[in-house]
Amino acid sequence: MNTFKKLCYLFAAVFLLTTAVSCIDNDDIVMDQPTPSQILSSTPWETTAARDNNGNPMALTDPNVAGFVGFAYFKADGNFAIYNLNDALRSRGTWSVDPEGKTRTITALNPDGTSIFSRVVDILVLNGNEFTYRIRTNPTDPSIYYDIIHKKTAHAEPGNGQITLASTPWETTGAKDQNGNPVALTDASVAGFVGYSYFKANGTYTIYGLNNVLRSQGTWSISADGKKRTITALDANGNVLFTRVVDILTLNSSEFTYRIIPNAGNPSFYYDIIHTKVAHQEP
Repeated sequence: MNTFKKLCYLFAAVFLLTTAVSCIDNDDIVMDQPTPSQILSSTPWETTAARDNNGNPMALTDPNVAGFVGFAYFKADGNFAIYNLNDALRSRGTWSVDPEGKTRTITALNPDGTSIFSRVVDILVLNGNEFTYRIRTNPTDPSIYYDIIHKKTAHAEPGNGQITLASTPWETTGAKDQNGNPVALTDASVAGFVGYSYFKANGTYTIYGLNNVLRSQGTWSISADGKKRTITALDANGNVLFTRVVDILTLNSSEFTYRIIPNAGNPSFYYDIIHTKVAHQEP
C-alpha cells in the first residue's frame, strides 16, 4: 500500500509540473535581437549593385558611384576599412550606426589621426544578408541620390599590411648595413631615406625630412604577398620622378623596416631602414 501511495504522489507531481510548463505562454519568451551596429559588424560587405534616384541600375564603374564601391569591413571596435574590388585600401577610420539603424556615419582618417571627411548616409536595408544605403552627393539638391547595395560576403580582409602601414605616421629611427652594423642617419648612404612618412589609405603618400620639409610625395602600394612596398614619386604636375620597390622586413603596429639595395647588380650590398610608430602630425 505504501508503494502504491508513493506512485500516486509521483504521478501527481509529474502531472502538476507538466501542467505548469504547458501554461507558459511562448510569447513571454523574448530572444535578444542584435543591434544595428552588431548586424553591420557581423560580416564583410561587397558592393554588388547601385541605382539612381529613378530606380535605374547603374554600372559600378560609373563615376557617380565608383567611389563607393568595394569591400567594407566595419569592425566591432568602431574602426572600419574599405578596399576597392581589387583589394587596394581606399579608406579607413571610425564608424557608427544610430540606435534605430536609420543612419550610418563614417569618419575617414589620415595616418596622424586627423579627419579627412565625415559622411552620414541613410540606411535603407540592414539585415544579415544586405546593407543598402542612400548617398546624396549634391547637398543643394536632395532629389539627386544613389542607392548603394551591398551583400554579405566571405571575402577576407587583405592581410598584406596595407591597413597597418596607413594607420600611423612613421619616423626613421635607425639604419643598418648588410653586416648588421648601425649606420648614422646623417650618413650620405641612408640620409635620403630618413624622415617622417605618411602612407594614406587613398594610395597617396608624403615623406618629410626630420626638419618637417617635404621631401617626396606620390603614390604607394604593397604587393599582394606583403613582401614589397612600392612608391612612385610625383612632381607638382603629376609627372613621375622615380619609382622605388623595396623589400619589407618588418611591418607591424610599432615597426616598419625595409631593405634598400642601391645597386641591383650587387644585391649583397644593402641597407635596412628602420621606422617606428610616432604621433608626429603631418606638417
